[in-house]
Amino acid sequence: MAIHFSEQELASRRQRTCDAMGEAELDGMLIFRQESMFYLTGYDTFGYVFFQCLYLGQDGAMTLLTRSADLRQAQHTSVIEDIRIWVDGPDADPAHALAGILEEHGQRSGRLGIEWEAYGLTARNGQRLAVALDGFCTTKDASELVSRLRVVKSPAEIAFVRRAAKLADDAYDEAINLTAPGTTEADILAAMQGAVLRGGGDYPGNEFVIGSGRDALLCRYYSGRRTLNASDQLTLEWAGVYRHYHTAMMRTLAIGEPPARQRALFDAAADALEAVKALVKPSCTFGEAFDAHAQVLDKAGLGTHRLNACGYSLGTTFAPNWMDWPMLFHGNPVAFEPGMVIFCHMIIFDSENGLAMTLGETVLVSEAGHERLSRSPLEFVVK
Repeated sequence: MAIHFSEQELASRRQRTCDAMGEAELDGMLIFRQESMFYLTGYDTFGYVFFQCLYLGQDGAMTLLTRSADLRQAQHTSVIEDIRIWVDGPDADPAHALAGILEEHGQRSGRLGIEWEAYGLTARNGQRLAVALDGFCTTKDASELVSRLRVVKSPAEIAFVRRAAKLADDAYDEAINLTAPGTTEADILAAMQGAVLRGGGDYPGNEFVIGSGRDALLCRYYSGRRTLNASDQLTLEWAGVYRHYHTAMMRTLAIGEPPARQRALFDAAADALEAVKALVKPSCTFGEAFDAHAQVLDKAGLGTHRLNACGYSLGTTFAPNWMDWPMLFHGNPVAFEPGMVIFCHMIIFDSENGLAMTLGETVLVSEAGHERLSRSPLEFVVK
């Protein structure tokens, strides 16, 4: 079986989830997030784009409702034994099939937590689920119950994170070697993704971000490729990925001598990154770390050029994105804990001058503070 963790570790995670359900006075959970299913059982699929639900009872009982295409996938990659199939068809109603499963588990009058915040549970399917459960049981939004457990990584998970960090550095090495006038973005992107895959890694939860020229001022992937000029800029955001665990990095490189303004932007980004990392430690909060970033950039006169978030937790995530809960933004009260993996990104987009500057890396929270996971220096690369 293709399961990346011991059965003992998976059982421990499920027990902690059941304990959390007890504290929340829940009799069971309807799990729709693929991250949660992978974390609790090893189940690895992209079949969550259709209606798919894992029931986990407070007593530890599990039943997966999925499509026939994922039957063998679940058998091969998970410890789930009770797998039910809903059949495709014009009158298919998996939500009511799920209600029948809940009745088998004695949950007609139970109190169930639901992961409403799940990419696999579309608004349409969510409405159908609400109708199927109306008058059947009591429900509560428990979208973050498993996510709160996932945010602190076990030693086995941290080993995967470290492997992902190496792959991210390998990808960056490829980008630096290739970046030059006349090189296409396609060549750089192919080399970076190739380094991750050749190293035994996975596809990322979302596309790598690549943009040059005026498009270096974008922090989202879009379709299209450009060739680098003799005087240019290139923004990259990517992740090394191993067993779905992500370690992200972000950089803006210069091609040709950059203007003094862009060098000043790099200095501000570097100062802001160090200010943030100084607060990525136990006893400090995500909100306080963000405020440190904002204070540095605002003092440098860059308040209108920065974003309203400067990072987030990373872990095992599935498409459509690798961002995990929680995020670095003002007022976020979540405190850092040892074992958390945090991506800190400084993003400055000076639209008035057409200049970009980004600087980001992933750190592991420790008892004493944090540990850099990247071997790559934090320097402004000029090619």
